[in-house]
Amino acid sequence: MKAFENLSPATLDEAVELLGTARANGEVAYPAGGGSDLLGMVKDELVPAPDRIVDLKRIPGLDEIRTSERGTEIGGLVTVDAVARSEGIRSRYPVLAEAAAAVGAPQLRNTGTIAGNVCQRPWCWYFRQGFSCLKRGGDRCYSVIGENQQHAIFGGGPSFIVHPSDTANALVALDAEFQITGPNGERTVPASEFFILPRDSLERENVLETDELLVGISLPSTSANRSGAYRKVMDREAWTHAVVSVALTLDMDGEVCRDARIVLGGVAPIPWRVPAAEDMLRGQGITAELAQQAADSALEGAQPLAKNGYKVMMARALVRRSVLELSGAA
Repeated sequence: MKAFENLSPATLDEAVELLGTARANGEVAYPAGGGSDLLGMVKDELVPAPDRIVDLKRIPGLDEIRTSERGTEIGGLVTVDAVARSEGIRSRYPVLAEAAAAVGAPQLRNTGTIAGNVCQRPWCWYFRQGFSCLKRGGDRCYSVIGENQQHAIFGGGPSFIVHPSDTANALVALDAEFQITGPNGERTVPASEFFILPRDSLERENVLETDELLVGISLPSTSANRSGAYRKVMDREAWTHAVVSVALTLDMDGEVCRDARIVLGGVAPIPWRVPAAEDMLRGQGITAELAQQAADSALEGAQPLAKNGYKVMMARALVRRSVLELSGAA
């Protein structure tokens, strides 16, 4: 890797200005929080080697979790491990704490940030191993007729990547909002609108412009009756992404479900919410039969490729089991 200059701005405005100036001068510049995915992308030649790294760690407040009556604010540089261990997150938003605890290995959780985890690039082996695929500017998605065991069964085409983030699924289930800043100021985007399907863009997986930063996440206040859980199936015990996962929240009034969020991971290029399955649970007492019906609904419309049809059965079983366990009807 070529030598680069490390810049340490003291404010977000300064960080945005440094990135803009470097790029205006024809230099390659990247922001960095934890930097684990950036390093991997440079090594895999997914992005050019940098001339400048704008290190965000000195900027006050980006590594803090703040709670009030209105909800919880998580700075973009809060580590995944800090999210998993936070008592406030664990008590108010257990689905997020469990999702964060399921991320990678301890080393990654200790260095990787929540913003970085949400914004990480796909881990499709064709994309990462130098194939001239659609995501790298080529003319085909090799997974269509290739090794597609880990690829999408929903939302695929023309690329069949899956989104690798555990925390992203939980944040969609929690109706989180993302705070974004750039040279044109600040904007807020609901988590459900942050991610982009390949049919809408092959160059990126979210709405961030090249000169924008994800700097914070807002979680709404939650009721005492709302519970959550994150369940993840992996192809080995640790340091791997989900084959399938479920981020689930239920708002229970006794045995009756007042509200629900079900978001599937490992099955689509974005966190895949299934509103029809949620609707089946609302206003109903949870039974084994209803949980199975919701699970069946969640997987309606799946379009597996030649080698990943197993994901349909696996995800269906995971939804059913998660609903029963979280509702107490198991």
